[in-house]
Amino acid sequence: MRLTDASVAIRPRTPWEAIDLGVLMARQHRRLLMASWAAVTLPLFAVLCALLWQYPSWVMLVFWWLKPAYERLPLYILSRSLFGEAPTLKQALKAFPGLLKPQLLASLTWRRLSPTRSFDLPVLQLEGLKGKARTQRLNVLAQRDAGAATWLTVVGMHLETALWIGLGSLVYLLIPTQVSTEWDWQSLINGDTSDWLWLEHLSNLGYALLLILWGPIYVAGGFSLYLNRRTALEGWDIELTFRRLRQRLTGVAYAVLLGVGVLVLQAPTPAFADSSASCPLPSEDPNGPEAARMLAQPLTSQASREAALQILDAPPFENRETVTRWRFGEETKKDEPEPPENLQKLLDLIENWGALKGLALFFEAALWALVIGVIALVLWRYREWLSTFVSRGRFKLARKSESPDQLFGLDVVPESLPNDVASSAERLWSQDPRAALGLLYRALLSRLIHDHKLPLKSSHTEAEVLPLVDGLDDPELSNFSQTLTRHWQNLAYGHRLPPAELCPVLCNDWRRLVEQGGRP
Repeated sequence: MRLTDASVAIRPRTPWEAIDLGVLMARQHRRLLMASWAAVTLPLFAVLCALLWQYPSWVMLVFWWLKPAYERLPLYILSRSLFGEAPTLKQALKAFPGLLKPQLLASLTWRRLSPTRSFDLPVLQLEGLKGKARTQRLNVLAQRDAGAATWLTVVGMHLETALWIGLGSLVYLLIPTQVSTEWDWQSLINGDTSDWLWLEHLSNLGYALLLILWGPIYVAGGFSLYLNRRTALEGWDIELTFRRLRQRLTGVAYAVLLGVGVLVLQAPTPAFADSSASCPLPSEDPNGPEAARMLAQPLTSQASREAALQILDAPPFENRETVTRWRFGEETKKDEPEPPENLQKLLDLIENWGALKGLALFFEAALWALVIGVIALVLWRYREWLSTFVSRGRFKLARKSESPDQLFGLDVVPESLPNDVASSAERLWSQDPRAALGLLYRALLSRLIHDHKLPLKSSHTEAEVLPLVDGLDDPELSNFSQTLTRHWQNLAYGHRLPPAELCPVLCNDWRRLVEQGGRP
């Protein structure tokens, strides 16, 4: 895309001026646009009529619903013609099947009724964007000119309806008077509707014909709005201006460089002066930066601040005034009459605002009391309605704070455990290792729930309990829990008995962690 090849003036326009430009573009290429639209739509309309001859309303609905597919061909022609590459009718029709491939289903379903369809189509077809990139691009473009695109759709819909009714009225006016006077409208309405299908299809044909005129204009209006928005965002007019300046200055620059070169070659070589007349070095210059006058100046922030304050204290900045009273406009002149006595008392009262503070506090307290009273009245008025939600919330909170009595089918109530868990487990180990290991695991879960206040639920699994134990920041308890849980899972689900030497290890660890260590 080369902006210098554009067939229209690239500059920012108002939305309505941009739509007018679209109408002019459609008029300039009217023959190609109308011929291509007719070549695509009329054969399709004929096929629909042949397939759905008994259902002319469905023919009309399907033909109208497929409008976004037809609109891609005029946009292709206009975009090519804008930059001097206007295709022929054959080339346009050959490219039409490829134009239908990208996002046709979306255009005919959830995007079909979009009021900015003509404004959004160039983003899909010309920029090839889809998904999130398309949405972001449309959000940027829709910051302006989207309202004009919506109005273009609304006005176009009414214009189509008006043209359709007008075309039908014109056909009726062309019927000879001898024929129309012999019609009995009541008999036509009550008669066999199958005899009048050709009339409905003729009406549908009128709509298909008027779209040949209006369809390309609608697409051109949306395309010109899109171009106008891109011109404003990307500064196309500024870019074209700089390009023209560069082209104008290119020839002049060569001439200037040639003249400067000639002057340099003709300039005499300057004679070098002797060393006695040379310019003194900065360090030797009495007025240079190394002079004593420059080095003796106090260049500090404190000194500069004091100097600025001295300037502010001198005229014309010395006249300062602090106004703490109410006044109307400028001060009255001495020769003007004094204000009325009542007004003067009011001004004095306003100046002495402290006397009104008590009254202001009273009104403030009254307003707050009124607000609180209104809120209390509303709560009391709708107490029954609110009690439903309050009671429900309390019930959920109570249920949340309750501790489960069973976990994994094991009773974890403290009353169900013996006083000496370790000794009881040692006695059971030789007879029933499963019961002994289950007793230790039940005791561990009971301690975690009731002593450590671990928020365990009936829905938790053994593997989910271990991360919660790690959150207690007790390495010994975490190691004991992992060892006991692993052997319990092997026995409960894998039916693998723990080794006999594991019993004293677990019992001693239990005594050390829970009983002897005094860990609650």
